[in-house]
Amino acid sequence: MSDDAQACPKCTSPYGYQDGALWVCPECAHEWSLAVAESEVATATGPKFRDANGVQLQDGDTVRVVKDLKVGSDTLKSGTKVKGIRLLDEPVNDHDISCRVEGFGSIYLKCSVVRKE
Repeated sequence: MSDDAQACPKCTSPYGYQDGALWVCPECAHEWSLAVAESEVATATGPKFRDANGVQLQDGDTVRVVKDLKVGSDTLKSGTKVKGIRLLDEPVNDHDISCRVEGFGSIYLKCSVVRKE
């Protein structure tokens, strides 16, 4: 592969192009830095699940939602406590967490919208 093209770390498209300091994938619109991508490959031992503050999450953790989220026609309020999360090996529509929230039932959340208790 030449210096003017990089494979996308998200979808493995070979058409990544450089745009300033970042690389961009024209197929999935993922943006990445080569330094970050190389360090992730070097330390990859599986998916890393970090909350909005960068704290490592694990199955069974209790978290709080950090911002209001639209769930169907209702709103999951900031500060809502979620117990017993389950981290997903394969993300569902970019959501990393499967959980049950009282009043909402089973939902998926992103790690970036929760903080560990």
